Amino acid sequence: MVDSPTADNPAEPDISHENPAAKGEWFGHPRQLARLFTTEAMERFGYYGMRALLTLYLAQHFLFSDTTTTGLYGGFTALVYLTPLIGGLLADRILGAKRSVKFGAILMSIGYLTLCFGGAPATPFATIDGQRYEVVNEGRGETAKQFVVDGDQRLLIKGNDDKTVSLLNPDGSEARKIADGGFKPDGERNPMSVFLLLIGLGLVVIGNGFFKPNISTIVGSLYKDGDRRRDAGFTIFYMGINLGSLFSQILCPLLAVGMGSWGGLGWWAGFALAASGMLVSWLLFQFDGGKLDGYGDRPADAPTNKDIFVYVGAILALPVVYFLFSNLMSYVKPAEGTGIIGYITTLPIMGKIMFGTFLVSVPAILAWAWFNGVKDENGHRKEFQMMVAAMVLITFNTVFWTLFEQAGSSLTLFADRNTDMSVFGLFSITAGQTQFFNAFFIVALAPLFSMMWNAMARRGIEPSIPVKFAIALMGVGAGFLFLVFGAQFAGADFKVGLWWLAGLYLIHSIAELCISPVGLSMITKLSIARIVGMMMGVWFLSIAIAQYVAGVVAQFASVETVGGQVTNLQVSLDTYVMVFEKIGIFSIIVGGVLLLLSWPLKKLMHGVK
Repeated sequence: MVDSPTADNPAEPDISHENPAAKGEWFGHPRQLARLFTTEAMERFGYYGMRALLTLYLAQHFLFSDTTTTGLYGGFTALVYLTPLIGGLLADRILGAKRSVKFGAILMSIGYLTLCFGGAPATPFATIDGQRYEVVNEGRGETAKQFVVDGDQRLLIKGNDDKTVSLLNPDGSEARKIADGGFKPDGERNPMSVFLLLIGLGLVVIGNGFFKPNISTIVGSLYKDGDRRRDAGFTIFYMGINLGSLFSQILCPLLAVGMGSWGGLGWWAGFALAASGMLVSWLLFQFDGGKLDGYGDRPADAPTNKDIFVYVGAILALPVVYFLFSNLMSYVKPAEGTGIIGYITTLPIMGKIMFGTFLVSVPAILAWAWFNGVKDENGHRKEFQMMVAAMVLITFNTVFWTLFEQAGSSLTLFADRNTDMSVFGLFSITAGQTQFFNAFFIVALAPLFSMMWNAMARRGIEPSIPVKFAIALMGVGAGFLFLVFGAQFAGADFKVGLWWLAGLYLIHSIAELCISPVGLSMITKLSIARIVGMMMGVWFLSIAIAQYVAGVVAQFASVETVGGQVTNLQVSLDTYVMVFEKIGIFSIIVGGVLLLLSWPLKKLMHGVK
């Protein structure tokens, strides 16, 4: 890698005298960025549309507990980011980035379609002191009530502040009080529906492994070393991600669960719309009209007769992913007091894979860089030092996404249970649609950030990459504390105004723009060129671990539900506020630590900005 260009550095591309139109550029960037931008936007349309539904789908259709819902959600999103480590390697060695993207798009389309076959909703029941009782739901949303059927009696279920459960007679008197832990709600599910759920999620996981790292690698290949447009180009590309998710996070929940008095078409419709977005993404790449010729091709020294083994191997990996999901769903947390050793030894298999892969891959890649990295003219191991800086930043990136990714789990459930969803009293939105705020703010702010980074770079005052990461970490913590502050204004119904949640997403979006597009660009700058695909996979591996840990963090905010409904909203609000306050303070402290480390890291980066 070359040093970051300066006014005296001839490595800097001089584009001041060039006519962008003559070169066929797109807003001052290579014209191929436009197709990659659109392809990614449609792929993210499918993924985020599905993700906006997933937590609520697990909790309300399958009636999984909060612990199982957030654990399965965290495991799924973790694998979504873990498989790019393998997909990047296979692209580097055999397929090339372009073929990998096409194959991944096909698998993901099939996966979303499979999720359409969810079958009938699970039937709720409760086990009380070892005896099973039928549970009946009445009403919807805020008017929903749950009753235990005991012979010819229907007893209203009421959660208490001390986490006990009262069963009430029709006249409101207490028929029975059940101690904390004695009331265990669950649901009876169609085994075939659960099977199709896990198969669909597995196809999305494997397909994403081929798609995600390699389209980002192609974006990086559009720019030569030292081209200062790279950060701005990745920011534009990142805006495409959020432009796609913006519309899907409104439309998919709308079709699935409706809005207002309209109950929607059903969960299948939301997943079908996600599948259509993914199909469009594949069409854009498959029929590119030669616009991507020369980018993402098969490596020159790669064998041409092993493609079929890659494709078959991907399909054969599906039972493995299914097993991991099943193991995750059956996981039981160890008893309190077992300590960190007890926690690690009882982790589900997926947890062991996550941490084990990271602990092995990071030192292994650094060891390879030590022996194979190029030294500079002074004999310093320049490439190795740059890789060390990249790995440190990747580690802090894990903390950021652990907290940021509460959006799809605990924050979505918080929106469903403890947020007043009214928009100025005119209409109400659904919990799944609240994820639209993040995408909207990214689309609105990404062009401003792109211009800001360029303007600051021209003046030589652009923050270094470690400083941007530190700002992001402190920002995500500030977002949670903003919501915690707003919770004190909750109404008598224990619900917080929607705009406090929107404010959290605004702060988180600003933080995200300081780390995610910058991080993708950082990998292509600091990585040794020969293993850039694998390094992109390690970047997504760090996010995979974050997604898994995010599911664990969300489990601390778990509250008792019956038939998908919370039994006590005050307990729910208090639990969320306690968890959000703790992780908000933690994130700000970690961001401060990285800020102090930014100076030594800057030296290891050898001028890369």
